[in-house]
Amino acid sequence: MRIAVEPGTTGPVTPEAQIMGQAWGFGRYGGPEVQEFFDRPDPVPGRGEVLIRVDVAGVNPLDYVVRSGLVPGVDGGRPFPRVLGMEAAGTVLALGEDVDGLEVGDAVFGFALTGGGTYAETTVLSAPNTARIPVGLSATVAATLPVAGTTAVDALDQLGLPAGATVLVNGVGGGVGLLVARLAVERELRVIGIGSTAKREPAEAIGVRFIDYTAGDVVAAARELVPDGFDGIVDLVGGTSLRTVAPLAKESHNLIAVGDMSVPEIGGRFVERRLDRENLERSARLALDGVLTPVITAVHPLSDAPAALATVENGHTSGKVVIKVG
Repeated sequence: MRIAVEPGTTGPVTPEAQIMGQAWGFGRYGGPEVQEFFDRPDPVPGRGEVLIRVDVAGVNPLDYVVRSGLVPGVDGGRPFPRVLGMEAAGTVLALGEDVDGLEVGDAVFGFALTGGGTYAETTVLSAPNTARIPVGLSATVAATLPVAGTTAVDALDQLGLPAGATVLVNGVGGGVGLLVARLAVERELRVIGIGSTAKREPAEAIGVRFIDYTAGDVVAAARELVPDGFDGIVDLVGGTSLRTVAPLAKESHNLIAVGDMSVPEIGGRFVERRLDRENLERSARLALDGVLTPVITAVHPLSDAPAALATVENGHTSGKVVIKVG
């Protein structure tokens, strides 16, 4: 049984009100071997935070990057074991101090930016980075928007390409890549996407000209389709792949990388993220309109969280993977 909180309740949850809930996380930095299930008390929302019952958590590459210890500032300095996951949709159970615009009982979605994690029965979200789920939008779709949805919006807004321009999406088959492509098609851009053979069908289904990187020289294939170079490139792969496609941009500053922060070394730009409530609400409206609807290819229960994350980490999925908790 979960915490009973009356509508209008604010302030932290008292220790007497806390109960233990299951979570999936990691006991130290490292690879999949450091992951574990554990019980933890419901976290207490601090100033500017909300406690939510998690209904659905999104699974992202960022999750295993955080687990690896490469971005330690993202975990909020919380002690081990730490809970995996950065995005969730659920119901507000309690409010910390100085929370505006949200109430107990609200259906919400947002970022766990203070290290609370989302692969858990309950978590805390940063209130300024949390928004109400609009009527008509499912929690499953809403849970994909904080990371994947807003990233797609931010990357294309940063490029600012006019209708008719060409854009290359490197890594088109993943959860973010398909949303970038879908939004680009909606903006009447000519979209070419690079991915593995298994990613062809979902990409082509939304109007993407697909290049299979397992079939040969991707640069030659891209130049055959767009001989004069691309007006913009959104890279979701990084590393050697990023540097392979970089020369295809007409102007290097119109190369936007989502995961590889070394992109300025080759003249490109790292995506400028907007994590505020306004951008979440905008993404939700686009999802309601069918513009930013994710391709959800797998829904796992919390008990199957290890497989959910492994699928994303191993690159064996197209589209978006989510964990159904509630």
